[in-house]
Amino acid sequence: MRKTIAAWSDYHQGIVLAAIGAVLFSSKAIVIKLSYPYGPTAETLLGLRMAFAFPFFLMVLHWFEKKPKPDMQLKDWLQVTLLGAIGYYLASYLDFLGLQYITVGLERVILYLNPAIVLLLSAIFLRKRITPMQFAAMVIAYIGVVFVYWHDLSVSSDGLLIGTLLVFGSAISYAIYLVLAGEMVERMGSIRLVVYASTASAVCCVIQALVVDPPAMFIQPLAVYGLSLVNATICTVVPMTAVMMAIKRLGSNVASQAGAIGPVATIFLGWFFLGEQITWLQIIGTAIVVTGIWLLVQAGQTSNNLHNKKASAST
Repeated sequence: MRKTIAAWSDYHQGIVLAAIGAVLFSSKAIVIKLSYPYGPTAETLLGLRMAFAFPFFLMVLHWFEKKPKPDMQLKDWLQVTLLGAIGYYLASYLDFLGLQYITVGLERVILYLNPAIVLLLSAIFLRKRITPMQFAAMVIAYIGVVFVYWHDLSVSSDGLLIGTLLVFGSAISYAIYLVLAGEMVERMGSIRLVVYASTASAVCCVIQALVVDPPAMFIQPLAVYGLSLVNATICTVVPMTAVMMAIKRLGSNVASQAGAIGPVATIFLGWFFLGEQITWLQIIGTAIVVTGIWLLVQAGQTSNNLHNKKASAST
């Protein structure tokens, strides 16, 4: 009886942690949008975010990483640097640029397509087979994006296409990071890899900000520094830690499904903090995307179970 209660407790804790992580990750777009009226560029905001986040990432590594430090060769450091440049620096930069043109609701829905993009990249570059159910789930998800895009087009078409392409480029960049990181995660541990890659990204972001506009990081209004600190901690480090703790309790599949609240929450956060409109078209589109990604996760889980059964039978 006690074991059952403890198991349910872990499950519920994991669901809550995954939901909190998804909502806080989604609120990053809100903070960025609130920062732009003060005049900073995307480069400056990104540099401040990563500069503030860096010491907190080191704290997360110290508190949560239990694996022994691996023996890192020059090749390993170069790989981690490349992953950080692609998965955190480039993905974040394109996202920050895109948010100058599109609503936070459309931004979060596009980024939520990440599992579908990972599947496509794996099929193209790693020759992994896409099952009919996975393909159907991807089609459903992308149809949902069309609905949300249509909503934004009805509100304002200024810069909508370029903003959408920039954020979609961000999603592709992060998907590339996930595909390439698989082998290194096994050897280094997810937390250490995230911290090392984030450190490389922080260096890239700060250097870019100083090259583009050297004094900009030091002359911003106090509000920009406050919002950047919120972005670095509450919208970056805290949700990352919450999601890691959720995965430990639930596994990655269930944790990702619980994260479906993210796109939905973003719509209402955008309405509350930014005055963005909410329409049935947007809600329906978001629901379709969430459904498509949920089906995609289910299809992937079924495929893995069948693969494991075949492997067990062969032995």
